[in-house]
Amino acid sequence: MSEVNPFLDPARQADLYGDPSRLASRSNALMRAKTSGRPVPDTIVQVVRTHHGRANRLGVVLDIGCGRGTSSKALAELLGPSRVVGLDASAALIEQARERTRRLSGVQVSFLQGDFHQLPLPTASCDLAVAAFCLYHSTRPQAVVAEINRILGPDGLAVLVTKSLDSYRELDQLVAGASLDPRAERHESLYVSAHSGNLADLTRTSLDVVTTEDEEHLFTFDGHDHVAEYVATNPKYDLAPGLYGNPGAVAAVLHEFLPDRPITARSAITYVVAKPGGGAA
Repeated sequence: MSEVNPFLDPARQADLYGDPSRLASRSNALMRAKTSGRPVPDTIVQVVRTHHGRANRLGVVLDIGCGRGTSSKALAELLGPSRVVGLDASAALIEQARERTRRLSGVQVSFLQGDFHQLPLPTASCDLAVAAFCLYHSTRPQAVVAEINRILGPDGLAVLVTKSLDSYRELDQLVAGASLDPRAERHESLYVSAHSGNLADLTRTSLDVVTTEDEEHLFTFDGHDHVAEYVATNPKYDLAPGLYGNPGAVAAVLHEFLPDRPITARSAITYVVAKPGGGAA
């Protein structure tokens, strides 16, 4: 059994993001469970409008770790910049992002496959850079922050978003209690590289932090079948052969070992807003 954090293991990336349907299933299950907390893309837009002096006339906006294009679409529709560029390491996710945004008009939207440690954009070329739920995929998040600082123009703004280390710990307890993964509560957090507790300090290595906002999000899963849709492809858990990617089998184990009832999980979402700067060097 490997103890390597799956988000930091290059060998796991194809498994995690090569099949977009698995990510979509997990994300959709989580969003259906959400009972408290603002939609993250809408909150990013609100933060930009509050802190960017030219929020209504932005030039190039870079969405780092764009995934399936949810944030890219919101940035294009709600801010109306001249151009949105989405960047992700996964070709499969980029294809979904292109499909999601192909009907947009009035804003040029394009997607690039690439490494966020070496952003494929010129120095000082962006008015806004967003990095939501992606920095914890790097063992060197400071290098990504330095790249963000490089590509931002003098009046640019960065919005970085992450989760707390203990996000969804209630699900860890459930998974361990059903013996799906007895060590579920002892695995390293998926977000250890860039989490709510260290994101501001990581940002300060190259950027000047303007403000930090924290918001608790609550998720109530209506029973074992709903939980299984999220757990079955969660890379944190070491599930037995035949269980990974199989929500029905995971649900069957939960039903066998635990009473079926709703479960509420929590996650703190942290937004760090920053401007170009010398950082801590």
